[in-house]
Amino acid sequence: MSQNKTNDQLTVSEQQAIRIDKRKQLFEKGIKPYPYSFDVSHHSIDILTDEESFLREEEEKERVVLAGRIMTRRIMGKASFFNLQDSAGTIQVYIRRDDVGTDTYNDLFKKMIDIGDIVGVKGFVFKTRTGETTIHAEEFHLLCKSVRPIPIPKEIENEEGEKVTYDAFADKEQRYRQRYVDLIVNPEVREVFRKRAQMIQSMRNYLNDQGYLEVETPILQPIYGGASAQPFVTHHNALDMQLYLRIANELYLKRLLVGGFEGVYEFAKDFRNEGLSRFHNPEFTQVELYVAYKDYLWMMEFTESLIEQVALDLYGTTEVQVGDHQIDFKTPWKRIPMLEAIEAETGYDLSGKTEEEIRQITGELQVEVDEKMGKGKLIDEIFGETVEPKLVQPTFITDYPIEMSPLAKKHRDKEGLVERFEAICNGKEIANAFSELNDPVDQRERFEEQARLRARGDEDAMTIDEDFLRALEYGMPPAAGLGIGIDRLAMIMTNSDSIRDVLLFPQMRPE
Repeated sequence: MSQNKTNDQLTVSEQQAIRIDKRKQLFEKGIKPYPYSFDVSHHSIDILTDEESFLREEEEKERVVLAGRIMTRRIMGKASFFNLQDSAGTIQVYIRRDDVGTDTYNDLFKKMIDIGDIVGVKGFVFKTRTGETTIHAEEFHLLCKSVRPIPIPKEIENEEGEKVTYDAFADKEQRYRQRYVDLIVNPEVREVFRKRAQMIQSMRNYLNDQGYLEVETPILQPIYGGASAQPFVTHHNALDMQLYLRIANELYLKRLLVGGFEGVYEFAKDFRNEGLSRFHNPEFTQVELYVAYKDYLWMMEFTESLIEQVALDLYGTTEVQVGDHQIDFKTPWKRIPMLEAIEAETGYDLSGKTEEEIRQITGELQVEVDEKMGKGKLIDEIFGETVEPKLVQPTFITDYPIEMSPLAKKHRDKEGLVERFEAICNGKEIANAFSELNDPVDQRERFEEQARLRARGDEDAMTIDEDFLRALEYGMPPAAGLGIGIDRLAMIMTNSDSIRDVLLFPQMRPE
């Protein structure tokens, strides 16, 4: 290998070979490059946000112990600087041969350490002549030798004097596939997932404060149900039976209402065997809540109050910036019946129309449909194409046609409709709720209609769940149910453009 090549000119495989050789040399020198533990006393943010308490007279200085990854190095003979990145941020470290010893500085730090290695330092805090808060290292320890170089972006100045960044780890697909690298070199991404975790905790706190019980229901189910979607299929060897990954947890949570619980919820991983898009991942998270003796009108108020509180907990305000829009979650939200929303946007009144009449309207509106779709799906397609994308501020779309909602109770005042709402925000559904159907005879008839649609070729139509019908026959109290898509809500709350931006490990096509 040419000795004239700079490190930047080396290929990844050449750099890996050099690092692997350094690893070997470390073992030969009796230096363990993968120790078992290291006691940390502080993180970078502790020091950077309260630096004055650490900047005392020399004899009074508090010793701090930090660990993290080396992101940059500036070697200057007997002393050097490097940037240490930990889970909370980045801080500069000053290391000097006279402090850590000749062997540690010359043989370890200068010759064996690379950008990307994980190290630990012990020392005190001071400020450089340029005013930068820095750790003066008195001890230096290698905690993990990195044998694959991380893609550190570099900044150069072009002939016009403009700063240009190159070699940045910016390719979206690469970032999703190698999230571990994305989190290292784009540390701002971590904040998205911290916000997501805070959002879930805010929701959990709100639900717990209402006295509702968090429960767990089966992911492997002998009959899938609770939504209109295709499942993933698996096989249980010992029982020699086909099982499905759940598409929703609704039917099991309702069984718990039959059993006597009055308020239950679950943050659930659900799985739907569908395509990938900016808004769809086959594995996704939602929270479902069921409350006895309530209806969808009560649940609308509950939903808007819950999400308003999430915004307040995350940002201290009900307003959240999403792209070019300032979205305000302050209650109350606008409410529009579904068919009225369609008529206002398209000029077509779908009330009382037959399937064939609605199919003809889809053609006039140039909405793409197929022969397998029944009346409910046709209306859903019209709404999704003409109305939903235009609803930016949080809005409740209410009172859906009965054909679209086989698990919802018939509307108390409007023939042919059910008591259902969806919360739409930033052009997409974020929540769905019903006054829950608890009449076992009506529910069987709805399931049978779904079976007829399935026979026509609608693979998303629901299957008949005899055990769920048996549970309803024992009696379920009147109830309201709610499902909120955690991933889509997280997209809004973190101003993220794609669902993959709020999933640590999104589903990807094979490399």
